[in-house]
Amino acid sequence: MDSKELRKRTKQFALRIIRLTASLPAGRVGDVLGRQILKSGTSVGANYREALRASSKRHFISTAEIALREADETLYWLELLAESGTVKPTRLRALADEADQLVAILAATVRTAKKRS
Repeated sequence: MDSKELRKRTKQFALRIIRLTASLPAGRVGDVLGRQILKSGTSVGANYREALRASSKRHFISTAEIALREADETLYWLELLAESGTVKPTRLRALADEADQLVAILAATVRTAKKRS
């Protein structure tokens, strides 16, 4: 997967997270979990884009690692939404799968960049 494809994929992921957050039930749980997943889920792509504009290899690695951590954090919030019964797990399965794939892609990206530096 090239950087252009991953940029598009992380943006689509953020849009899906935005739509999910907008549909969460009103109340304390929906508000708190929604705020958390909105922040982490939308920052994956933002940090990946920043990494692509990095001024050095070290900056690229550091920023890509942030994107990786944010993707993994988003997966955590998705798990909580499903396991708490706030959202039906079947509704979150595809989104959680995408988060898991983004974690794997970003982890491989970071590993490769570290080997090359």
